[in-house]
Amino acid sequence: MIARDLRISIRTRTEMDFFLALFPSNSGLDGLYKQASELAHTYNSMVHKRQGKEYLSAGRLHATAVLHLIYQTVLSRYLEETEPDFFTRLTTLVSKNHATQDVLAFYVKEFPSPLLIEQEPPLTFYMEESLRGYFVHQVMIENPALVKAAKPFISPEGLSFPRASQALTALLGGYSQGAAQMTNSEEDIFSFLTHPAKLYPDSLTEQIQFISETWGDFLPFEMTQLLLRSIDYVQEEDKPHFFPGQDAGGKGTTEVPDYSIIMEEYEAFSADRNWMPNVVMIAKSSLVWLDQLSKSYGYPITTLSDIPDQELDRLHQQGFTALWLIGLWERSNASKKIKNLCGNPEAEASAYSLKNYEIANAIGGWPALENLRQRCAERNLRLASDMVPNHCGIDGDWVFEHSEYFIQQDTAPFPSYTYNGPNLSDNDHIEIKLEDHYYDRTDAAVTFRRKDLQTGKTSYIYHGNDGTSMPWNDTAQLDYLNAETREAVYQQIKHVAKNFQIIRFDAAMTLAKKHIQRLWYPTPGNGGDIAGRANFGLSDREFNERIPHEFWREVVDRLSEELPDTLLLAEAFWMMEGYFVRTLGMHRVYNSAFMNMLKNQENQKYRETIKNTISFEPEILKRFVNFMNNPDEDTAIAQFGDGDKYFGVCTLLSTMPGLPMYGHGQIEGYKEKYGMEYRRAYWDEKPNQNLIEEHRRRIFPLLKKRYLFSGIDYFQLFDLVDNSKVQESAFCYINGTENERAVVLFNNQYEAVEGWIKTSSPKMVKHNNGEKYTEEVSLAEAVGLTVGGRRYVLYESFPEKLTYLRPSLRVFDEGAQIHLNGYEVKIFLHIREVEDIDGTYGELYALLDGKGIANIEQEILALRLRPVFKVMEPLHSEQFSKLLVASIQGKATPQHERKLILTLAEVYTHLNAIVETLHPSAIKALPCLPLEINPSQMLAEIQRFTTLFKKGIESSYFCQGAAIMDEFPTIMAASMFLKPFIKETDSIADAMKASDQLLLQRFFSDFLSEAGFRDSQARKACHSAAILASASYVIADTENDPKKILGILLEDEALRTYANCNEYQGITWYKKEAMQEIIFLTALSMQVLKGKKDTSAFVRVLTEAETSAEYQLNKLLS
Repeated sequence: MIARDLRISIRTRTEMDFFLALFPSNSGLDGLYKQASELAHTYNSMVHKRQGKEYLSAGRLHATAVLHLIYQTVLSRYLEETEPDFFTRLTTLVSKNHATQDVLAFYVKEFPSPLLIEQEPPLTFYMEESLRGYFVHQVMIENPALVKAAKPFISPEGLSFPRASQALTALLGGYSQGAAQMTNSEEDIFSFLTHPAKLYPDSLTEQIQFISETWGDFLPFEMTQLLLRSIDYVQEEDKPHFFPGQDAGGKGTTEVPDYSIIMEEYEAFSADRNWMPNVVMIAKSSLVWLDQLSKSYGYPITTLSDIPDQELDRLHQQGFTALWLIGLWERSNASKKIKNLCGNPEAEASAYSLKNYEIANAIGGWPALENLRQRCAERNLRLASDMVPNHCGIDGDWVFEHSEYFIQQDTAPFPSYTYNGPNLSDNDHIEIKLEDHYYDRTDAAVTFRRKDLQTGKTSYIYHGNDGTSMPWNDTAQLDYLNAETREAVYQQIKHVAKNFQIIRFDAAMTLAKKHIQRLWYPTPGNGGDIAGRANFGLSDREFNERIPHEFWREVVDRLSEELPDTLLLAEAFWMMEGYFVRTLGMHRVYNSAFMNMLKNQENQKYRETIKNTISFEPEILKRFVNFMNNPDEDTAIAQFGDGDKYFGVCTLLSTMPGLPMYGHGQIEGYKEKYGMEYRRAYWDEKPNQNLIEEHRRRIFPLLKKRYLFSGIDYFQLFDLVDNSKVQESAFCYINGTENERAVVLFNNQYEAVEGWIKTSSPKMVKHNNGEKYTEEVSLAEAVGLTVGGRRYVLYESFPEKLTYLRPSLRVFDEGAQIHLNGYEVKIFLHIREVEDIDGTYGELYALLDGKGIANIEQEILALRLRPVFKVMEPLHSEQFSKLLVASIQGKATPQHERKLILTLAEVYTHLNAIVETLHPSAIKALPCLPLEINPSQMLAEIQRFTTLFKKGIESSYFCQGAAIMDEFPTIMAASMFLKPFIKETDSIADAMKASDQLLLQRFFSDFLSEAGFRDSQARKACHSAAILASASYVIADTENDPKKILGILLEDEALRTYANCNEYQGITWYKKEAMQEIIFLTALSMQVLKGKKDTSAFVRVLTEAETSAEYQLNKLLS
């Protein structure tokens, strides 16, 4: 084809002082965009000087050049194959009319062709070429999008053709219609060329897309590639760029995963080590945390080794098993300078613009990390660290030492780029400068300039970029088509893995092959994400030759051999989550849908996310990293508030399969978002103690039960259905282990919902032979119930700890009816099934009528002990209590003694009789079968008891002790209840256990409550009765040394607990009042049960020793 150029207005040429041939067809296709870019820059600079606003787009100017070249190419082919003398005959027609000749002469003058003039062709050829130029010009004028893109060049303001131009245009149209049609078309050549513009008058890219799809037969391959590449250039310009702090629009929107896109990919999950499934991680921005700790503790805490043990203890106690420290590595000095220059004099460098992978000296370096690591290990806390594989700081060590590792070019990507700002390098031999437009925020500034001051070599290195907003202008983008780069990065990863058991790979999705190609080496028609890269695109074949395998798969495989105890966690978005764990083999991957969908209450979408995942491959769900915020997002409190919605979503975070990740300040309720350059918190926030306490009550216990929730083998999701309608806001699921299950229910909306759950959502199951199928299970099957007519399911509500029960058959038949208020959470733990062998559970079920109960075992025991209680009821009577009180007050008469003896004799006789009629389950509930009580022994004990208190309150130690113990009458009655169940070989611990088994606290609750004793105090009073009933049996009759006696008794761990014995700084301490009660009860036991005539010496020695012991057990007994 003869070389032709784009004929543009002489007026614009003169104004720009530009007289060269524009877009000549013989200069090579690759040079078109460079010339378009330079021309747009020249024109726009002129417009800027005159303060105009009509700027030109280099991408659209390039599209204009491409369309012009396409028009010329198709036209040439038409002439060659169909109408060779088209313009010869047309020129003859024009030459017969002076008016049309004048129009053509006007066109030649206004739209000269420097290339044609330079060739000095014969006049006839010159006229034919000029008429051809006018013809193509008319095609372009018929294209509104093209006119808009290149108006100053093809239709400048003020240009007016002679009137006869309409006649010439009509002549062209009529002649074209009369000529032969295009091959394989019913259109004439003019209609054919203008057809795309008629279809898409406002879009050059849609016209080009149409041409590439339908004109393939008329164009050579390299020209179709040029067409597609022109779309990329336009898209590069049209892509919005957002500076830090600007709203990117659409942020937080997430799609439901469609796993069909990875269905054909191979499956290669990495095996977890035994500790990995139950990791619960909390993030801390290192510099900010150290500053907050300094303020909290009131002294400087500046290094990792300074972090107090108390803080690590707190994390361990809360249930965290991993600590992610953000900002550990040496940071870029240039990053800090940039942020200082841009208005933040206090800013540090970004934690993700790194100089190298050495622990920063500012936080103590490697020794401080080792100190912290050892202390964390003592608390089962593993350390996690970032690894930033996509880029390093613009003054990173590699930029100075291995600049070949980076994506770069020898010239600036755009003619408008200048580099006149400050030198950001600390290296005397290398100059680093940002593009000037970055500082005034008028351009995305995709490259920085690196200049070797010794050799003069200059390169323009691209900034790190994920194509979503602005480049990360303090970073340098690594080139993953360079095998040396890939190996160097792997060695850095290995270095990090040697020092951290958990690695978080920042922006990992950018290094999947498809995104390396899309961002940096796009195939024609698929570019536009990063400005300046469309020109560097590669075909799929070329790209795959440069990087044959997925980088991440190679990393995972090599690390699994060399450092297998490393958990690899990928920050990945763009619907890549499933691919990263299933095919690339990462152990865990970010799941941003959790935060975004639940925050926006897109409940149906998130439930579909769960459903799609478990029906395709449940293992993916297990490998999600769920979070309510991350360092790039607003805080959890800012997004979810601090009320019921927050705690509802936080419950899901803590109980869904996967890895729960908590943000810095989330537990404390902090609202400030910490930038990656923060060295301190700017807001003066105090921990929200109420929020912390609610976490302690509602969340931390769940974190400690992660073994129930982290896996997927027993995970089942249920729909809450009301009258055939699914309540999409209700998250209802079951998980657990083979032996323990849990139910979680949460309503993520303000309005209440109710309905039934019965059948699970489909879940993919694998056979041992590799066969896969989906199955649904019933609620009863999901919680592990078995079919049986006399079986009941018991479950405990959390955190209320109320136990409910329901017939198992009803769960099989009906499922469960659920009501959830707005943002209400219900959790049921300790789910178990019992067989109602004696009808007790059925009786209790009827009594409770659907309500929960605090201690169901006690209620069942009470029902089974009811015959025993009935027999022992006289000991609980008002009359018996009066007899005891009279005896304690020293007012007992022989009649009192007789009534006491008769009552006890009757009770003990009936007790033995009733035990013979008990169901075996009730007998099993007793501490032992009741013993035969010797009547004469019983008589002697009663007489000794009443005699002890006849000496008068003033003179009797026992009277004085009884007088200050309001519960003493009940203690006496309880000891008499215990008597048949205490063997002489029993320890005090055995007696206390018997007290609990016989529910003495419950039996005597009325009397104890009147004396002011409830709950633990009431139980302690019954344990006092156990001491009274058993202490004397523990002591040998020959032992008389009071301190030895007390020492022997205190060898019993139950009695030490009663005395509140505790170790502190090598000293055993006790509670004074409790020890005095032990002395009192032991003396009474020895006199009443053993018939010891005088315990005054025992009491005196121990009382005096206790007075001077200063609460120290060793001093008491020495």
